[in-house]
Amino acid sequence: MQKRAIPFLPMGGLYETDDVEAANAVLLQACRPDGNFFPLPEETLFQDAFARHEGAAKAIAVNSCGTALDCCMMALGIGPGDEVITTPLTFVCTAGTALGRGATVVFADIDPVTLNLDSGRVRERITPKTKAIIPVHFAGLACDLDGFARITAETGVPVIYDAAHAVGTKYRGRSIGGGGKASCYSFQSNKNMTCLGEGGAVTSDDAEFAELVRQKKTFGYVYGPQLRVVTVGFNYRMTKPQYAVGLTQLAKIDRVIARRQKAMRRMNELLRDIDGIILPAGHGPDHGSHLYVIRLDTDKVRTTREVFAKRLKDDYGVGTAVHYPAVWTWEALANLGYTEEKANCPIAVKVSRQVISLPIFPLTSEEDLAYLAQAVRDCLAGLKA
Repeated sequence: MQKRAIPFLPMGGLYETDDVEAANAVLLQACRPDGNFFPLPEETLFQDAFARHEGAAKAIAVNSCGTALDCCMMALGIGPGDEVITTPLTFVCTAGTALGRGATVVFADIDPVTLNLDSGRVRERITPKTKAIIPVHFAGLACDLDGFARITAETGVPVIYDAAHAVGTKYRGRSIGGGGKASCYSFQSNKNMTCLGEGGAVTSDDAEFAELVRQKKTFGYVYGPQLRVVTVGFNYRMTKPQYAVGLTQLAKIDRVIARRQKAMRRMNELLRDIDGIILPAGHGPDHGSHLYVIRLDTDKVRTTREVFAKRLKDDYGVGTAVHYPAVWTWEALANLGYTEEKANCPIAVKVSRQVISLPIFPLTSEEDLAYLAQAVRDCLAGLKA
């Protein structure tokens, strides 16, 4: 097999001429003698379009998913003495937003098939101090929305979904944006759609909660005949060019997701007979297909994920990524006293040492997929030998 290079790209979606034209139009207007980057009619247009796409009553655009989560923590009044339950298999930001408000993060274990937060395990960790639950739609596969809705109904604990991977994701055929108290999205560069490198949104069916999030992201403003500041808030807005490009990105997101779904289903077919690899679950029509995450079955292959990844890179030119190391392994959390023993999430511990993301993107070709599959097959055979 002739070696070729298939890197893990930093851009997860598609940028095309319509995106360039949208950004240029805003910049050209700003260059006129009377030009400005305000007002922001694009903000309202984008928020309304995104809410419709994600099946929610309201959407509030912000400058990142981390900001979206932070606004939700503020809107819930999360602070010192409170507990927030989340998954160990996520980017550090999911836990960091609760920690940043002075709360204690409590980890619950994941489902071994979906790799999403297990609602049954969450139920076991709820205490009188629990003020929020933050599940993550891992890789674009929807969490157990019904299970978490039952927990809220029985305990009153609100659920804020981390939907950073999940633009376009569905749960049993319906869009996820109205689930829980709110959902928080990312438009960062490696996501399926991006607003000039960064961006995010909160969606919610709770109008009162959505309004409080909107205030938190814009200095606490309430607009009217007289501008009022009614709460402590910040400037978490996206910019006018970002909103303009967000509209063009949103117009093509279903096409981007369909391409990703097709490629990931094909990769499942190509890898399905390889002993030693655990394939990802659920790359069907409801899957947002942000990441293609396989697992090295360390019960069958006597090597580490790190050795496997290095061989793929060095011998076959295949770039990979890890989504994710267990959250408590980051130095910031370790310094706060979080440990594997304290977390007590054995499934997440095992999975976090097995996961490896393969480079599948909207423009990945059939030839690329075939090469990737053969590289995984040959690399694994060499390691076994």
